[in-house]
Amino acid sequence: MTSSTPGAPAHSLQSGAGGERLVVAASILALLADRTRLALLQRLGEGEADVTTLTEVCGAPRPSVSQHLAKLRLAGLVATRRDGRRVVYSLGHGHLRRLVGEALSVADHQIGSLPPHD
Repeated sequence: MTSSTPGAPAHSLQSGAGGERLVVAASILALLADRTRLALLQRLGEGEADVTTLTEVCGAPRPSVSQHLAKLRLAGLVATRRDGRRVVYSLGHGHLRRLVGEALSVADHQIGSLPPHD
């Protein structure tokens, strides 16, 4: 379903105030509300990586990293490709890189007691 208003962006989908758009956004934010998954997405924002690299970056056990990556993949937030026997992960789209970056910027402001700005 796309907006039929002339000049309206195609991505402005909405099904009322409590519509599907809000439900999907809330589920994405819920997935990001985990330190390990946030660290994985932050690293993937820098470029592709395999499980070994991602395990080293986030410091979690490999089985845990694999489970988190599976959740992110099933949600469509990360993509995979094969490189020989390795599976290489990447972000599903640039919006996630910006979302994670903004969340971390808000954290920086709270930690450093910095004033809010636009």
